Amino acid sequence: MILIKEKMTFNIKIFGIVQGVGFRPFINRTADAFSVRGTVANKGSYVEIFAQCDLETLEKFLDAVKKNSPPRSTILKIDVTEIDEKNFTSFEIIDSTHEVGDIFVSPDISICENCKQELFDKTNRRYLHPFINCTACGPRLTILEHMPYDRERTSMKNFQMCENCAEEYNSSESRRFDAQPICCNDCGPMVYLLNSAEKNLDAINTARKILVDGGIVAIKGIGGFHLACDAKNFDAVKRLRENKFRPTKPFAVMFKDINSVERECNLTSAQKKFLDSPQKPIVLLKKKSATNIASNVAPDINRLGVMLPYTPLHLLIFDLPDDITNFPDALVMTSGNPSGSPISIDDEDAQESFGEFCDAIISHDRKILLRADDSVMDFIDDEPSMIRRSRGYAPLPIYFDLFPNPSSLFPKLAIGGELKNTFCLTKNNLMYASPYIGDIGNLKSVDVLKNSVCRMCDLLEITPEVVICDKHPRYQSSKVAAQIAKIFDVPLVKVQHHYAHILSCLAENNFHDEVIGVSFDGIGYGDDGTIWGGEFFICDTKNYQRVGHISKFTQAGGDKSARECWRSAISMMKNFDVDEVNLKLNLTTPENLAGQKFLLKNNLNCIESTSCGRLFDAVASILGICNVATYEGEAAMKLQSCAEKSGQWSVVSGQKNFSLITEKLFEEILTRRLEGYEVGALARFFHEGLAEIIASTCEEIKNSYNIKTVALSGGVFQNSLLTSLTVVKLNLHGFKVLLNKMIPPNDGGICIGQAAFTF
Repeated sequence: MILIKEKMTFNIKIFGIVQGVGFRPFINRTADAFSVRGTVANKGSYVEIFAQCDLETLEKFLDAVKKNSPPRSTILKIDVTEIDEKNFTSFEIIDSTHEVGDIFVSPDISICENCKQELFDKTNRRYLHPFINCTACGPRLTILEHMPYDRERTSMKNFQMCENCAEEYNSSESRRFDAQPICCNDCGPMVYLLNSAEKNLDAINTARKILVDGGIVAIKGIGGFHLACDAKNFDAVKRLRENKFRPTKPFAVMFKDINSVERECNLTSAQKKFLDSPQKPIVLLKKKSATNIASNVAPDINRLGVMLPYTPLHLLIFDLPDDITNFPDALVMTSGNPSGSPISIDDEDAQESFGEFCDAIISHDRKILLRADDSVMDFIDDEPSMIRRSRGYAPLPIYFDLFPNPSSLFPKLAIGGELKNTFCLTKNNLMYASPYIGDIGNLKSVDVLKNSVCRMCDLLEITPEVVICDKHPRYQSSKVAAQIAKIFDVPLVKVQHHYAHILSCLAENNFHDEVIGVSFDGIGYGDDGTIWGGEFFICDTKNYQRVGHISKFTQAGGDKSARECWRSAISMMKNFDVDEVNLKLNLTTPENLAGQKFLLKNNLNCIESTSCGRLFDAVASILGICNVATYEGEAAMKLQSCAEKSGQWSVVSGQKNFSLITEKLFEEILTRRLEGYEVGALARFFHEGLAEIIASTCEEIKNSYNIKTVALSGGVFQNSLLTSLTVVKLNLHGFKVLLNKMIPPNDGGICIGQAAFTF
């Protein structure tokens, strides 16, 4: 006879995003539904459950946990062990304790539909409360001091719950049961206008009036400040550009709702899903021809960076029930920071950075402990392609199950690149990429990087045993890495820039075998001391071999060559009379041309380059699209936009087998430009030709090395047109193609690649 125990006790450990998402209250309700007795608690790296029931009930209980878990949670693993019987009389949430292990921190979550309805419900006690939240939404990472995620370890500890909030917090029947940022109009943070006595709804009303009148308002959000103005007011946008010293770089636009977006932009179902997801990223959408958005929001670009309101304060800015009836349904919402600096997160920094030209700064007294700029996403063939991974996604880890030997899983700190900086911490097979920091070009950025590393190390309980950085000897990020390595007394390892791009793609795809790596970007320090940026590798996570590159040219003019596109064009005109070409195309002044010719002739301030980014600059210049760039990638973005607008494709036919000779592609485009071919068709011709070069070169490499997988990465592959064309051509050659999707192919993903390096 087999004896079946009627009552057994089980220890259950659930790993994943199970803190800060209403998971413990959910477990409590589920346990009550199945008459399971026991407890649930946060353990820092997992949620621990003691469950007392029979085996059949346990199976039903766990099945319900897997199927019905909170929408913002992610269950990665469940461990179940039977233990000696304990005596439980009910099920309850008990105090959190801390244990060492893998840690999963929830990113910040946009306001949910239930809270949105309550926000505008006059009968609800949180009516018009700018900080309404529940277990399914609200700030997480940006207010967190330490794990486990409990109120006393967040910046909400400064706000004592009122009796009503405390009752909801402790009631298993409440939607805010154990919601750490819980608050209301009586006990929550306060909105106010800086340098003014106006608070809460009065402050919001004043900000709305300023925006309607064409003014500029700084708004403190979850992860930092935004600068806002009416996106349909040309003069307001012009003033914001002048004051922020941002002449032409596109601004992001926050629309009131999906209907407003669809009036101005083309929106696919996949784009809509991400745009209105809990993460609420900025999504790049194609503008409609009859858009009402001011032309200077995204000049000469056919795309618009679009997002929806993701905090209750944003919703109140758009829809506060007051005396204003003509409030715009679209606001420019750009990062609140001086050009080249990290986003501002406190009043003092905001006042210093943009207080002089803002007509108002609307802030609040809930502290932001860690910056989190908006995430930005494009789509390639209706699949996501992350441009900037930050709010809503960081610091969710990615898994790279590469290491068969657990002893090799020592923790790492990969410091990332100089531009679009993010850093990465690793623990076991987990890679935690930080929120976006930005360009490491000044002392403030360096300080933010150092402070963010310290906070993330503390939060994730990681002490790095090695620090990894770029090989460039003059990068500030590399200098910071050396300083941190010295502090921790650990080795400093340097990884080549373009190889790290490919490694980021391998890590995201959890791919372990050898690939043909195509790494195209603007600039990176090559192993031979020259500038690389159009590279073909044979590589895996341990080694790489450079087996090809685009045509070399002389990059003259130092840092100016990255901004003055005509310089690259002149350098590539080896078989043309540059004076005659300049006379016909008016690339630059005669004085500038003479100076460039002098540098090239005497090899002054010159370096050998294979930068694909500079190739884009050169083509954009000879086509009259961009001679001088005011922001990184401007020439390439405008060149792509021009190619996508063109309806003429006849010049593309019959052009194949460019092999590695991008020089010939450039010369063919220049010849046809001088012959009067239509600019848009030539822009398309360039993208088609470059895609063919990539595919043909990979075919040649495959024939020599018998490798049938290609990984595409680097900032050039942010270009959705080029990437899409390249994938089609590679597929025709029988290749499996790996792309970055949720990790940026640009320098924002470099840290993941550095961390994936095996040594």
